[in-house]
Amino acid sequence: MKHLWLITFVLSFTVSAFAGGKQVIKFATQAPEGSAWIKVMNAYNEEIQKLTGGKVKFKIYPGGIQGDEIGVLRKMRFNSLQAAGFTGVGAGEILPEFRIIETPMLLRNYDEVDFITAMLYDQFARKFEDKGYILLGLTEVGFVYVYGNKPIRSMEDMKGVKMWMWEGDPLVEASFKALGINAIPLSITDVLTSLQTNLIDAVYTSPLACVSLQWYTRVKYMMDVPLTNSFGAILMTKKKFDKIEPEYQKLLVQKGREYMGELVKLSRKANEESIELMKKNGIQMVKIPPENLKPFLEATERARKKLVGKLYSQELLNRVETALAEFRSKKVSKQ
Repeated sequence: MKHLWLITFVLSFTVSAFAGGKQVIKFATQAPEGSAWIKVMNAYNEEIQKLTGGKVKFKIYPGGIQGDEIGVLRKMRFNSLQAAGFTGVGAGEILPEFRIIETPMLLRNYDEVDFITAMLYDQFARKFEDKGYILLGLTEVGFVYVYGNKPIRSMEDMKGVKMWMWEGDPLVEASFKALGINAIPLSITDVLTSLQTNLIDAVYTSPLACVSLQWYTRVKYMMDVPLTNSFGAILMTKKKFDKIEPEYQKLLVQKGREYMGELVKLSRKANEESIELMKKNGIQMVKIPPENLKPFLEATERARKKLVGKLYSQELLNRVETALAEFRSKKVSKQ
């Protein structure tokens, strides 16, 4: 009996000491040092340390030094990393239906983006947790435009373009197929060189990324209608999350969503500034005539339907499209 009491005491002491110990969360991102993403992440980290008395903190690895998103995801599964910032491509590897908010020409302005992401946030959080990850916040790369060395004003103009495609992205592959584009799959690190050598003559990305990656120095035109809006997510392994005290878990989730919301605002401002910078450097905005826009919308709608069963369910697509239609009609009635 005496020995049983001693064993119970030792075990209790060990568990309480472990729970009260410091938790370091190794976090990786493709975002470069000095960028708005890293600044916000640093501020989030500082507040978490302050609120937990230094018991929880992030160790941040910026600039892709832990590898690309697939490599980072692999490291998270083996626990050498416990959290990361992903684009839609990486987040979609975990939860394919996340990509529904990135389907082409679905969300057309920030009001629609905010409405749909607020509607789906809790659902995404639950589904990520079912997959073994905790959603700490949604991020936004921004509206994605097409840039090229020829003006694109119609679907016909698209067919002669040598377009880059992010290697291994099923959503973009389906979208370009619907648009009649024979895209050239390349890793993102090969894009600038491929523009320089004329292997490709068009790319798609957010304005900020186009400037940051220097792609804008190799193109002349930018379509004024966005192809999609690109999202991201800050994810943490549930395995690590469960080792953190419940009160600190709540702080991570609450403050994560708060800080990533601020990052979205900064990202939108930076994208607007990037468009102005490109204009000053000679990039010409190409307006798509209203009569030419309809074929684009019809083609991208076909692409969304073809992704049912591959990325998301028909039920989820119906829910999103119905909610959007109602949102748009209410907005029109208020004008």
